[in-house]
Amino acid sequence: MNLYSLQSVFKTEKMRTYLILVGLLSICSLSISQECNSRHLVNVDFPGTDITSVYSPDAEHCQHMCTQHPSCLFFTFIRADWTRDNRHFYCYLKSTRSGQPNVQTPLLGVTSGFSLKPCSPDPQPCLSEVYPNVDFLGADYQTLFTADYEECQRACTQEPACQFFTYVNGIFSLEKIRYKCHLKFSWTVPTPPIVMAKVGCVSGFSHKTQINQTLNSACQGKFFPSTAIPGNDIQTLPAASPEHCQALCSVQPRCTFFSFDSSNFNCHLKNNVHEMVTRAKEGFTSGLPTRFCQLDNSWMKVAHEDVDFQGSDILYELMNDAELCQRNCDENANCQFYTYVNENFFNPVYKDRCYLKRVVTMPAPPKVTKLANAVSGFSLKNCVQGALPTHGDVLIK
Repeated sequence: MNLYSLQSVFKTEKMRTYLILVGLLSICSLSISQECNSRHLVNVDFPGTDITSVYSPDAEHCQHMCTQHPSCLFFTFIRADWTRDNRHFYCYLKSTRSGQPNVQTPLLGVTSGFSLKPCSPDPQPCLSEVYPNVDFLGADYQTLFTADYEECQRACTQEPACQFFTYVNGIFSLEKIRYKCHLKFSWTVPTPPIVMAKVGCVSGFSHKTQINQTLNSACQGKFFPSTAIPGNDIQTLPAASPEHCQALCSVQPRCTFFSFDSSNFNCHLKNNVHEMVTRAKEGFTSGLPTRFCQLDNSWMKVAHEDVDFQGSDILYELMNDAELCQRNCDENANCQFYTYVNENFFNPVYKDRCYLKRVVTMPAPPKVTKLANAVSGFSLKNCVQGALPTHGDVLIK
């Protein structure tokens, strides 16, 4: 063998070794990024790579928000003791291709950490902490006067629609609202951000998704086919079906009736406690919410042909059919709904892809601010019975 041949063999073996090492490093990097890491890094910042920001009262809640967000892999939370500017309670959700922060730097007043997605997280975490001198601003649907914040939290726990609360105590600056308990609402029903007609797609929901209900008796809702209810809209959301729309209306405490437009998958939630005026209209289904009974969840078991649940992807895998995609979603603890692409889709590149998806359904205050002589906290519906506080229990750290 001549010198040239020896050099060629050496280069080939060197390249082969290099490719093997690259492959091993890629596998190691993937395994590291998928390890369960629940620890919090106090006074450590993960700068940049933000997906979005939301409000949270503490780093634990922020971590749960990151866990439920489809794309978030790690986070940085700005605590109440932050002094550089007026940002407090900001929860920055972040992601990178590697699954790890590009940079970690010391920074006073922040706490960082990682998504709990690899940790088999509880889909409905118990949020038993309460927060003195903190206001969960907005999302009120009912108020009452209670003797203390414990009674306010019990009211929130026992009220089906309540997800969190703010209580103002007996020395609050505005005398006329002292001892007032504000019950607040956020969405618990999984709702794709975009629902649209698309040939070649099959979409549906995980059969294991649970909607928090506290009543045992089951009931059927009332529908008015080919009927619209004009006006009185309080919110319009995407929905896959009239039954999905009814579920949204049933958990929204202000919703008195609804109209579903099948042409664009819009669910119009409405409020009028005095009258309900209907008119005949093809393509619309209207109806009433179910109250004081177990919500019928059979709508979650329907596969919707030629419908795309767009966005909120966790991951995609290749599957032979939509039924396998459905089962794959059921088996994935993070999956709430899915879209499967079959052979009828216009672009063959996407054929047989099963997209697993989710949205945040844990209690999420729209804004968190400092407020003297206020106490805020969450419903304890998701906590074990032994963890429910009795009068006088102190949960404040």
